[in-house]
Amino acid sequence: MSADFEAVQAWIDDDPDPTTAAELVALLAQAQAGNAEADDELADRFSGTLEFGTAGLRGAMGGGPNRMNRAVVIRAAAGLTAWLNEKLGTFTVVIGCDARHGSAQFALDTAAVVTAAGGRALVLPAAQPTPVLAYAVRHLAADAGVMVTASHNPPQDNGYKVYLGGNAVGAEARGVQIVPPYDSQIAAKIAEVRSVAEVPMAESGWEQLGDEIRQSYLDRVVSLVPYGRASQLRIVLTSIHGVGGETMKTALERAGFRDVHVVREQFQPDPEFPTVSFPNPEEPGALDLSLALARKVGADLVIANDPDADRCAAAIPTANGWVQLTGDQVGWLLGDQAGALAAYTGKGVLACSIVSSRMLASIAASHGLEHEYTLTGFKWISRVPGLVFGYEEALGYCVDPQYVRDKDGISAGVRLALLASQLDDQGDTLGDLLDRLESRHGAHATNPLTIRVTDLSRISSVMAALRVAPPEALAGSPVVEFADLSDGWKKLPPTDGLYFLTAAGDRVVVRPSGTEPKLKCYLESISKAGNLAASRAAAKARVEAVRTDLASIIDAIG
Repeated sequence: MSADFEAVQAWIDDDPDPTTAAELVALLAQAQAGNAEADDELADRFSGTLEFGTAGLRGAMGGGPNRMNRAVVIRAAAGLTAWLNEKLGTFTVVIGCDARHGSAQFALDTAAVVTAAGGRALVLPAAQPTPVLAYAVRHLAADAGVMVTASHNPPQDNGYKVYLGGNAVGAEARGVQIVPPYDSQIAAKIAEVRSVAEVPMAESGWEQLGDEIRQSYLDRVVSLVPYGRASQLRIVLTSIHGVGGETMKTALERAGFRDVHVVREQFQPDPEFPTVSFPNPEEPGALDLSLALARKVGADLVIANDPDADRCAAAIPTANGWVQLTGDQVGWLLGDQAGALAAYTGKGVLACSIVSSRMLASIAASHGLEHEYTLTGFKWISRVPGLVFGYEEALGYCVDPQYVRDKDGISAGVRLALLASQLDDQGDTLGDLLDRLESRHGAHATNPLTIRVTDLSRISSVMAALRVAPPEALAGSPVVEFADLSDGWKKLPPTDGLYFLTAAGDRVVVRPSGTEPKLKCYLESISKAGNLAASRAAAKARVEAVRTDLASIIDAIG
């Protein structure tokens, strides 16, 4: 496909950023001279507009409508402010950003658009964790919040998250990321922006906030640890070159955890993420430096945040060496902790995404509490009425929904340290608690299957084929329940996903990734086959067999 040279030139003429404009000028000259590679690159950059949805915007940096750049951000800010203006008349937007390339400029551009539109723009200091912005939306009663971040995406990416609050939404949704129909309504306003040059932008007039919001957030996080309950736990901490390091370390120390060792090579924000191949604590190798330091200092716990600190990973020492806990295992631990606290009042709901482990439902029942499944994403989990704890298996945990209605890797890390400390006081460990939970509720084994693609059409073709001809059996057990989640299911809103349950209790959920070019399959098997070791072995064998069968089925689709 060849690029539309006239459309490219029109974008260049309207581009407010000399850097991306020059980048496009060079590509255009090469393409017009017959360079096929430059032509293909331009065709991709102008294949459409970076789509605004419930995750906001996210994509690679560069010039053109299908990239993250100042022109795209200014259009998004103009669409958001137009929507707020139409809905409210007067409005307040709080704006934050991480330390990625372009983030600070994107935040200032947003403030300039909001101010020129007659809104009140409150700008957090640069390089702040996402949970601080989520806290600020509720704390300041802002009508919207914008966080410029690409979370744990590769270094070349950036993104734009939108939260609503104040008078823009009802009480249950204040401080939560947008869901339908707000995403499409805002997207429609963005589409109405004909030219970036026509978007009014103030040169001043927004309010630059100081460190008071972060300090207020820290006060709240520290309050989650009862005074004097922090033992002499030795903790290793990494922020993986993100913006959470100083805030996480301060939170732990103010809560009473003074024996904290940071991974110096990864402590300061660095948008290049030089020590990891992919800045996601779930990725193999991401915690190598942390584990090496933990072994060196004889640590009791490793806590890792992703680059914008809304996720939390953990590793613990075992008889067989250091082991990184899965996202589900951390969810069980924090869920049991929250359940025990809520059980005193007999009120509260534990919630998790439909792709997360079924263990949380058993934990909730054991504490006499309710449990709910939601669609994937904290924009859904955070909206559950009566929520006291929510999680998703991708390392996201909401432990304090009254104040932060989003995943929060900092408060989750502090609460996990508290739990480890309390167990340590009893001569116990997080590993021992996990053993007890699985002995009581059954061994739960997960084994995700991820299909990365270069051609996005393969995802839709696989989904279509599975809808038409779902597997009749997996791992030798008949599929007894199949649901097309696009039709809605068990009170869940429609979503692009498929659900399978076998007679043996194996569960499979298949869905396209919302942020990356891949198909994600979430598999779980449960076993109570005798003692814990036997149960774990049986569950692991079953889920591996399910994975093998499902991979073969998808491969056969082509």
